[in-house]
Amino acid sequence: MTVEDLSVPAHWRRRLTYYRLVAGRCKKCGRLHYPPAPACPYCGSKDLELIEINNKGKLETYTIIYSAPGKSRGRAPIIVGVVNIEGLRIVSELTDIEPEELKTGIDVEPVLRRMDEDTNKGIIRYAIKFRPVLVPKSEERG
Repeated sequence: MTVEDLSVPAHWRRRLTYYRLVAGRCKKCGRLHYPPAPACPYCGSKDLELIEINNKGKLETYTIIYSAPGKSRGRAPIIVGVVNIEGLRIVSELTDIEPEELKTGIDVEPVLRRMDEDTNKGIIRYAIKFRPVLVPKSEERG
């Protein structure tokens, strides 16, 4: 089942994982996993808690998609990166950065961004993306 197939009530029930960066933490082995699952992928325990991640991470690698398919065609180029955040490697779209500004190792932070809209169901879809951490003017080197 895809996100597009979800009914409005099903979409509403899953909103926590759509609108916040949430990982699972196993109470038995202590390891984090993303996305959250009903059981720990490392030890199999079902004694889990949800942890919201708001810290900054590092961009490990990225790719630029210039020829995007389907509904994404109008958003090209699309930048997708691997972000290391709290020891987790998360594949996500990057936002608020131009392709020529990209470099590995930059600090990034999770943000909520609008993806698309299903006008028939009245659902506006959002997703977690990552953007470069903004440096206050007082901290810029000049």
